[in-house]
Formats: sequence, C-alpha cells, structure tokens
Amino acid sequence: QVQLVESGGGLVQAGGSLRLSCAASGSIFSVNDMGWYRQAPGKQRELVATITSSGSTNYADSAKGRFTIARDNAKNTVYLQMNSLIPEDTAVYYCNAEIRRRFNIGYGNYWGQGTQVTVSS
Repeated sequence: QVQLVESGGGLVQAGGSLRLSCAASGSIFSVNDMGWYRQAPGKQRELVATITSSGSTNYADSAKGRFTIARDNAKNTVYLQMNSLIPEDTAVYYCNAEIRRRFNIGYGNYWGQGTQVTVSS
C-alpha cells in the first residue's frame, strides 16, 4: 500500500503564511511528479503547483509569486510554502503524486486525504 499524509493546514489571518507538507510512504519504488491541488466549497478541484522529480516547477497563476513548491526526494516529501495568503486561498488542499510501487510496472496516481486551510480577513 501507498499513503500520502498531509500536514500543516490551519487558520491564518490574511497576509500570513503557512507551510504544508506531504509525505509518501509504503511500498514505493520511485516517485515521479508531485503536486498540490485545492478545492474550495462549491468549486472544482484546481491545480496549485507541481514539481517533477528533477525539480522543475509549475504554478497556477493564482499561486505565482506567493507560493513555493519544493520536495525532498530522499524523504518522498513535497512542501508548499504559502505566503501573503488571502481569503480566496481558503480551501482543502490535497497532495498528489505519481508513484511506482515495488514489484509493479508503471506509475499510479495517488491523493492525500486533504488538509484545511482557512484564511480570515
């Protein structure tokens, strides 16, 4: 089995910062792309940022200049540093990863359980 466990969400005032972490564990052979998505109430899940195993990053326009995605390949962990938070950033944030399990061929797509981020005005 493979698990993605997120941490670091919470309540913060507008202008504040939060750092999300997501650790992949289990029977892992390798991890390809990792990323963060979010879903606000009544809205579809949307991309926040992704990062490849070599460190190339991609950001949604709403995240550019405020959020930074990073990863530690040795720990199979991805981070999202969020600065200058605004109320519109309020959502459940989900970790996503492409993982090849041991003894398997090919990569599967895995999701974390989500962590709530609430930004008050």
